[in-house]
Amino acid sequence: MAYGTAYQNADPVAAYDVLRRALTVARESGNRQLESGVAVTLCMLAAIEGNPLFGATGGDPIDAFDYLTVTVRRYHDAGSVSLLPIPLGILAVVFDRLGHHKEAATISGFAETEMTRVGYSPLNTAIARLRDVLGDQTYESLARRGKAMTTAGMVAYAYDQIDEARAELNAVSK
Repeated sequence: MAYGTAYQNADPVAAYDVLRRALTVARESGNRQLESGVAVTLCMLAAIEGNPLFGATGGDPIDAFDYLTVTVRRYHDAGSVSLLPIPLGILAVVFDRLGHHKEAATISGFAETEMTRVGYSPLNTAIARLRDVLGDQTYESLARRGKAMTTAGMVAYAYDQIDEARAELNAVSK
């Protein structure tokens, strides 16, 4: 996994391949903790804006959705409430890039913790962009709604939004 994270900017194709192999090994060995860690790293790699692995428009949202679903499920099932905002912050960034601004703002309200803002800086950029697109008042209203959700409520909301966005992307690709 060290190669995957060390080379994600210098050689994203190789990093992606290494991380996908690591995910397979983690799954086959039943190591859920490693699976979660690798999946969240794959989420970040898949969501990088302008990632040459996926072309100039950014990461592949279907891959990001797959990895985010795994990570959210594992963290939620394990009760890792302090780690859950990280994949949700990545999801907010992916939704912002896809133009799902209201969903991104709602999720960012829950995901915006000090650890997430420091550990995943693209969330800060997405929040600034969401404030510009939606206006401060609308952004704040949606973010407060997300912040007020229970963990289970936010997880259910995230799954629903992922399913809707995935269906939309699949319909466009056909």
